[in-house]
Amino acid sequence: MDLPVNTFKQALAAGRPQIGLWATLASHITAELAAGAGFDWMLLDMEHSPNDLESVVAQLQAVEPYPTHAVVRVPWNDAVMLKRVLDIGAQSVLVPMVNTADEARAAVAAMRYPPKGIRGVGGTTRATRWGRVKGYPQKAEQELCILLQVETPQALENIEAIAAVDGVDGIFIGPADLHAAYGYIGEKHHPDVWPKIEDAVRRIRAAGKAPGFLTPVEADSRRILELGGLFVAVGSDAGLLAAATDALAARFRAPGA
Repeated sequence: MDLPVNTFKQALAAGRPQIGLWATLASHITAELAAGAGFDWMLLDMEHSPNDLESVVAQLQAVEPYPTHAVVRVPWNDAVMLKRVLDIGAQSVLVPMVNTADEARAAVAAMRYPPKGIRGVGGTTRATRWGRVKGYPQKAEQELCILLQVETPQALENIEAIAAVDGVDGIFIGPADLHAAYGYIGEKHHPDVWPKIEDAVRRIRAAGKAPGFLTPVEADSRRILELGGLFVAVGSDAGLLAAATDALAARFRAPGA
């Protein structure tokens, strides 16, 4: 049995923009429903969602029959968590709060087997199709996509050094935490911060890596794509559901209720 090809990684390497959806509801049902819409990729969030390994496995299984590629965001740059997420079959991983080249190297090492890294070797895992993929340890690295999240002033200063780390495929700009770090918590498009985001996209692309971003504001999504963004999430499952249910309820709510 062959190892599945990471078409998302291939697309980023070829410079083909990938449009995605943030999945935060921790449900295999909503993940499958959203995957049927035809997004290029979907982020399964473990950092700010009530996901655990079992719920992420169910979502990976639900999304797999569709062309949408699943990316898993781990809660932290933690080698144990990265090992377990890889073993359940995630091929693309987003690591939050990476501020330095050393932290980037730690994330890459956690996703590579020795002697290049520190990933523990498992046998009959879901990633190996329960032992049916022959030579998985030798083949795995070429299909793994490593995405790192920059979301502080320190991280922005270190973009080129982070991008230069061998094994890094893309760098995602975290708008919410970046705004908070500059003193504008709760904002997403402050005039003091947005130019820094635009500059970061240009610098990431100039460094030869794929820039990523999340915003439900269409004009902002299109601007990031125009600047060279390659994996851009244009909404979230929870945001879409909240907006749609609010709008439906409002249409039937009595005036003044």
